Amino acid sequence: MSDTSPPMKASVPRRVVTGHDDTGVSIVLSDDIVPVHRFMPQDGVGFYEVWQTQGSPAPVVRDEGDPTLGELRVPPPIRGTRIRVNEFFPGYLTEDGRQSPIHRTESVDYGIVLEGQIVLMLDDSEVTLRAGDIVVQRGTDHAWANRTDEVCRIAFILVDGEFQQDLLDVLPQGVRNGLMTHGPHDGPDAASGENA
Repeated sequence: MSDTSPPMKASVPRRVVTGHDDTGVSIVLSDDIVPVHRFMPQDGVGFYEVWQTQGSPAPVVRDEGDPTLGELRVPPPIRGTRIRVNEFFPGYLTEDGRQSPIHRTESVDYGIVLEGQIVLMLDDSEVTLRAGDIVVQRGTDHAWANRTDEVCRIAFILVDGEFQQDLLDVLPQGVRNGLMTHGPHDGPDAASGENA
């Protein structure tokens, strides 16, 4: 198995992006597979970056180019959103049964299971999610594990958030220092993202 290729056939999503021509007519700007996709061999997870916005309200312009090009980051931009599809391949569990690092982001994440089955691991429990299930992840420490022999595909829509004081009062002091702010295994928080 190569460090850059998934162990099974990946299903890179098709992305259709609309916009406007010079006269204001709505048109298709692009129709192709998502241009940014990356396989994380240490976790057996494929990342397919679909789109992102910066700011709120999101600026809607005639043709902004591709906002997904650049560094792979887990959380959305500040006051922005991010949509991605992840593929969790079977056979990549750690000794403690995880497939992803335990991590937390200061965001609200909507996860829609498109295909397969995945286990969401929280501090005190686990929940098995199947195709058609939706999870609303609200800034909690969590990890993922595909414990089947089939690929699991999940669409994630991440919305930047801000922990409010009532939550900060019950979270560990300095919780923001352990947030995942880059990619799953790069950036200054890569090591803390493993155990945050």
